[in-house]
Amino acid sequence: MDSNPYAAGRIGPRALLITTAAVPLAGWTAHAITLHRRLAATKRDPLTGLLRRDAYVHRARRILARHHDVAVVMVDADHFKQINDRLGHAAGDAVLAALGTRLTAWAGPRAALGRLGGDEFAVALELPAARRVQRLEQLMRMLQTPVVLDDGRTVDVAASVGAATPAAVGSRDLSLLQRAADAALYDGKHTGRPVLATTAHAAVPSVNGRRRGRPGTAVWGRAA
Repeated sequence: MDSNPYAAGRIGPRALLITTAAVPLAGWTAHAITLHRRLAATKRDPLTGLLRRDAYVHRARRILARHHDVAVVMVDADHFKQINDRLGHAAGDAVLAALGTRLTAWAGPRAALGRLGGDEFAVALELPAARRVQRLEQLMRMLQTPVVLDDGRTVDVAASVGAATPAAVGSRDLSLLQRAADAALYDGKHTGRPVLATTAHAAVPSVNGRRRGRPGTAVWGRAA
């Protein structure tokens, strides 16, 4: 028998207070987790899982500010419209999702990977000069691997890749590096080889969506 008949009375309200406080706390925790997930979802492209443009830019600038030996890589799928027209948009989506997965596997978890729109992607990452060419060639091989659809059909894919480094361009500005990498990409469009940007690529203008060919020439609209 309890030697203190008032113990239950003293402990009961305290336990009730803790329990009562815990209920809204648990509710707010679940709410915070839901908000966090929704916020994270708004930062990522639902098809590829890559960062959307604004989130990519924020992370890429942090990488450029914190690390010395970095590169910005632009990737553009080749003949993508033909895939959509010939096989349907579901096949096109599967190809884009596969490209996103391959870019993620290649770049690693510390990189900034973004889908800038359509079939255009960007990556900012640490990329030592001694391994730069080897790594970019590896990326080309990964991107050119055929994609197998859910129904068993195989889709041949290809992509163009351009890369720019602060040392080559003379700037750590993300916009300038992307412009130079994009110009290098179009310099090697449909060649099956990655192109490293030079100072000449950084000087190629980009106005109102104009795409560049080789430095000094211009290509209007998106390449097929």
